[in-house]
Formats: sequence, C-alpha cells, structure tokens
Amino acid sequence: MRKEYALIIWDWNGTLFNDLHWCMEVMNIMLAKRKLRPIPDIEAYHEVFCFPISDYYKNIGFDFIKDPFENLAAEFVEMYHENKSGNCKLQIHTEDILKSIHQNGITQIILSASKRENLLSQLLEFDINHYFDEILGLTDIYAKNKIEIGLDYMFRNNVKEGLIIGDTVHDYELATALGIDCLLISSGYQSKEALLACGVPVLDDISDVLKFIEL
Repeated sequence: MRKEYALIIWDWNGTLFNDLHWCMEVMNIMLAKRKLRPIPDIEAYHEVFCFPISDYYKNIGFDFIKDPFENLAAEFVEMYHENKSGNCKLQIHTEDILKSIHQNGITQIILSASKRENLLSQLLEFDINHYFDEILGLTDIYAKNKIEIGLDYMFRNNVKEGLIIGDTVHDYELATALGIDCLLISSGYQSKEALLACGVPVLDDISDVLKFIEL
C-alpha cells in the first residue's frame, strides 16, 4: 500500500548534488601537501567517511596536534568553493524529480551539514531553490550533525511524519531522531553495504525516488 508523504526532507551533498569526486580530489590535494597517503578510489573513500566530519578527518590520517581540525575544515571549504565546487552537477534527473514532487503538493526542504550560506549559493547556481519551502544548514563549517536543526524544524512546524532522503548513515540517524521514515541512496558518500545495515530501503540512485513514493 502506498504511504503518502506530506513532507520530504532532502540531504544535499551526495544526494541531490554530485560532488563526491570533487570532495575526494580536494582532500587528496590537502593530503599531498602534508605528504600523507592519498585516498585511492571511491571504495576507499566510502570506508573512511563518517559523521562527525572531524572523525572522518582522523580516519584519513590528519594529526590534529599538527593541524587543528578547525584549520583543516577552513582550508577544505576554501578550496572546495574556489572553483564553484569543481563545476559539479546535480545528480541525474534531480530537477525532474523535485518538480514532480512539488507539483503534487508535497512540502520539500533541504537539511544539510553544509554551512547555510554556502548551501544557498549552490542552490541559486542551479536555480532550484524555488522547489523548497525551507533551506536548512549549519551556522559554521564543521559539519557536526543535523539532528538539532531537524528537531527544531519539526517542532516549529508541528510535523509528526515525513520522509528523509539521504546518502549516509547519519541521515538514518537523523530520521530515527525525528521519528520519521528514511530512504537512502547509495550513489553518494557511503557504501551500499553500510546503508543496507541501517535496515531501511536503499536505492542505487535517485532516479527511482518517484517510483518509491508512487508518484
């Protein structure tokens, strides 16, 4: 039986925005600068990526005594944005999916671990901000987690149900904290195996989202 959703909460990086390869490229530049071992491929990237992002930096091999996390995060963000996020594109079919959901009267918001100011500039670049009722991001660049922002949104809008669509275990943790459903996409920042371990539906890419919600 179809479950009708009045609210869909989208993750941005890796879910709607295909910036995984660019993030790995920027990180490898930072690692090479410090003569640290590079991330060889996407599979290896999947193995080390996690939230909070500070743990991901540790997994890669950064030494916070030599390079405080705050400095590393600032360096990454500056490099990431200096060339319009590496000329990255939206995931295939993204705009068609957002448009269809919007036309069916379903509220869509973005909830990202990116700094909101940076997030807004990317959305404007692709001219898709009008599909979303709210754009929610962090106030800093340290990407700790999205749970507090999500809980605040649910409280302010008196929302009890919805669907989170993301590409990481943290999106599942967010859905659990908010008490709503979760759909994970394995074309982003974490492996399909890691996502399947969460026990929720996992799609190979977002092209099947409309079929999943039966629109």
